[in-house]
Amino acid sequence: MTRPNFGAHPFLLGFDRLDRLVERTARAGSDGYPPYNIELLGENAWRVTLAVAGFAAADLSVTLEDRQLVVRGRQAEDDASDRVFLHRGIAARAFQRAFVLAEGVEVAGASLTDGLLHVELRRTTPEPEVRSIEIARA
Repeated sequence: MTRPNFGAHPFLLGFDRLDRLVERTARAGSDGYPPYNIELLGENAWRVTLAVAGFAAADLSVTLEDRQLVVRGRQAEDDASDRVFLHRGIAARAFQRAFVLAEGVEVAGASLTDGLLHVELRRTTPEPEVRSIEIARA
């Protein structure tokens, strides 16, 4: 079965980036850790919330890389080697979670509250552009 190629359709000029976006999204891990929510806050605003219990703000990084919101977490090594765990069920593994953002969507801020990392997103709406194109004479 062939995959649809948006860049090859004659009426979709310049949509070759959409092909790369679909490929990048398909390659994104479906690990499920950490769990997250995506909320619609308004017509042009969203909140991504990740459950990062046990991670301090210094253990987390939120970056924007090539139109991707990338959240990484890595906890510092535990210094207490004398601790003996009878059961260790709290996940402390490193993670990376990426979300592809549309053109014009930017990160407005991030906060960590009660083990939840909130990343606020908003779309900046540019004014519609109408312009006349001059036809050159040969």
